Amino acid sequence: MKFRRKPRENVEINLASLLDVVFILLLFFVVTTTFTRETQLQIDLPEAASATPPQPSERKPLEVQIAADGSYALNGQPLARSDLATLSSALQQASAGDSSLPLVISADAQTPHQAVITAMDAAGKLGFAHLRISTVEAAKPGP
Repeated sequence: MKFRRKPRENVEINLASLLDVVFILLLFFVVTTTFTRETQLQIDLPEAASATPPQPSERKPLEVQIAADGSYALNGQPLARSDLATLSSALQQASAGDSSLPLVISADAQTPHQAVITAMDAAGKLGFAHLRISTVEAAKPGP
């Protein structure tokens, strides 16, 4: 008896459809992912007995935020260092040399006074004339 082997068929896996599925899943996860901003400063604004609401302006003001530890952020973007030179260059870049923009300083109630003075000094050296320090209105005692 003579045994003959049948030639085996070549088994191939079509990877094209598998790659399509993988790319669609990747695209789905990229589109549906939400990114949180963990780098924002937590600021507890000081209270003031009288408050005047800001005047509406067609131009968006620059906002310097100062945390309780004295670190700075400009328009929500933290600065690398907390010194006058870094703050001045960031203000110069953000304003594109336009010192007529309104500037708001939002400092935490526990911020060292020197950090606020440094921010005001940087604004003054660059020629910003419309400077505002933001506060929250003090809670009125009930009857």
